Amino acid sequence: MGNLKRIIWIASYPKSGNTWMRSLLAHYFMPPGQAPDINNLRNFTTADVRQDFYDAANGGLYEGKDLADWMRVRLPALRLIAQSRPNHHFVKTHCQTIRIADQDVIPPEVTSGAIYLIRNPFDLAPSFARHQSADIDTAIDRMLNPDTVMGTPSGIFDVMGRWDDHIASWTGAPGLKRRVIRYEDLLKRPAREMRGLLEVFLGQQVDAAKLARAIKATTFANMQKQERELGFTERPEGMTSFFAKGQAGVWKDDLTPAQVGRLRAGFLPTLQIYYPEILRETEEFAAGA
Repeated sequence: MGNLKRIIWIASYPKSGNTWMRSLLAHYFMPPGQAPDINNLRNFTTADVRQDFYDAANGGLYEGKDLADWMRVRLPALRLIAQSRPNHHFVKTHCQTIRIADQDVIPPEVTSGAIYLIRNPFDLAPSFARHQSADIDTAIDRMLNPDTVMGTPSGIFDVMGRWDDHIASWTGAPGLKRRVIRYEDLLKRPAREMRGLLEVFLGQQVDAAKLARAIKATTFANMQKQERELGFTERPEGMTSFFAKGQAGVWKDDLTPAQVGRLRAGFLPTLQIYYPEILRETEEFAAGA
């Protein structure tokens, strides 16, 4: 089987920029005119919820009932994903790096490294609510719930848990080579963030013209245009628009003071580490409850 440490995870809590990052990398690394649209990102990256890999690993149609069924087939499926390309390649995940039934959800034997994307929970909450076809309070409940799980109809799961635990699991995973990027920084300085990722983490000599083209091709307006014209196969059922706002700071229009207060109270230690610049503003906003 050889060395299967080929997967570079593109990991995040949902609605934190995973699709954008995959698109940026695709437009940078693929020849001009060959980069996939948002519905064909699997031509460049893949995901750990691909039904075809689970079917192959299961020796037939995979239909799981619970996490135990999923974990029985997950490692063989990830081995097949790792083997599907001869060298390092990118794989999307929304899972935490935890263990279930003495097995790693993100197994070191197939892992080369990880690009981990973080988005502040105040902007994430309304976007996650749209993703879940839920109201914002329900979305916040799920972000605060250590047992939050999403899944496909066939029983392939995203074990997400709490927003802060998700971050801690990836940023604290021992021995994991990683690059942590805040969504807000990618919005504000895409060239700088991508240059650091390409040069420092991936060891690539950056082609400035290619990078500029990739950034231009994957602006939020262009992603929205693609969704309007082509649809988006990864959009959850019931969600009207996957690419809705894509901005930073919209929480001030979308959240109530009470909702901001709940998020602050639940995630304060992690906010102090990753978002110290909005602590005062959110505290003052929450005080209006």
